[in-house]
Amino acid sequence: MGDTAQVTEPLAAPLDLAHGPAWTNRFAVAPLTNMQSHRDGTLSDDEYGWLVRRAQGGFGMVMTCAAHVARAGQAFPGQLAAWDDRFLPGLARLAAGIGAAGAVAALQLHHGGRRANARLSGVPVVAPWDDAEKDARALTTAEVGQVVEDFVAAAVRAERAGFHGVEVHGAHGYLLCQFLSPHNTRADRYGGSFENRQRIVWEILQGVRDATGPGFQLGLRLTPERNGIPLAEARALAADVLTSGLLDYLDMSLWDAFKETYEEEHRDRPLIEYFTGLPRGTTRLGVAGKIASAPDAAWCLDRGADFVLVGAGAILHHDFPRLALADPSFRLVQPRPREHFVNESVGPAFLHYLATGWPDFVS
Repeated sequence: MGDTAQVTEPLAAPLDLAHGPAWTNRFAVAPLTNMQSHRDGTLSDDEYGWLVRRAQGGFGMVMTCAAHVARAGQAFPGQLAAWDDRFLPGLARLAAGIGAAGAVAALQLHHGGRRANARLSGVPVVAPWDDAEKDARALTTAEVGQVVEDFVAAAVRAERAGFHGVEVHGAHGYLLCQFLSPHNTRADRYGGSFENRQRIVWEILQGVRDATGPGFQLGLRLTPERNGIPLAEARALAADVLTSGLLDYLDMSLWDAFKETYEEEHRDRPLIEYFTGLPRGTTRLGVAGKIASAPDAAWCLDRGADFVLVGAGAILHHDFPRLALADPSFRLVQPRPREHFVNESVGPAFLHYLATGWPDFVS
């Protein structure tokens, strides 16, 4: 990988965006489900401490977990909420804490759709199509418009709270990803053709950009595989949003940033290169997926990414960026004992989730 300066200099460089403040480096905290909020969706001390500690550890941008934009959108217990002004005090506290520690603060906006949980939300599950398996009913056309308004309202709320920006969650099989899927055969303007299936995403992005100030950052998370989305369609949407002028960054969640695609006909190059090779104008491109070392992060930038989003590394080390920048061979070691996570400001609910749901992570 060369000497320390050759490896770490690109990762240490500030990242300018089209709107809002520059990030101090090329490391961002990936939006991670942590189940630490209160049952009613308000911020807890544990979630505040977990995120602010990452800002103190040197991440250029710190993103929250998926915050649901509508009551019906809740998918997890202990999920942060952003669907009502009652959540503003906690959101404002969180944004202020992250900013005071030196990082750019982003709130991820989310709706579970058919992956929501009616037992948690207390309201029926809604989705792009009727789904008896999930006990979900199809949204009406008017209700799809309300979903767009919910995302926009949550973004405005985030700006009022003091966040530097928001990321719209269009990945991992949640509501917006469900709309993008070829399984979405709705007969109205939000289903059927590829143009129609992506319409809700464009309406949300345009709505957020129109409703927020010139210094507010807007990102979008997409995933190019699984959930029934063909690589060709994912790449076409990525190409369009990168050059749209609406986004500050596109966050490509690749599951594994170093893999080939599952699709046989596209195995001529690594999956990452299907996106880093696209024209992007002033939009920045980030990648996520098993980035577990300084060489991993450097490799992603060498392949053309502008920044990396770190998940497991951010959990294991609140100061992952400082460790990686100081040692070009730095690599995660896992599993780790429970005491390690406690010392890294991982609260009891998050630690239980990691111990029961992440194989070989907690010893």
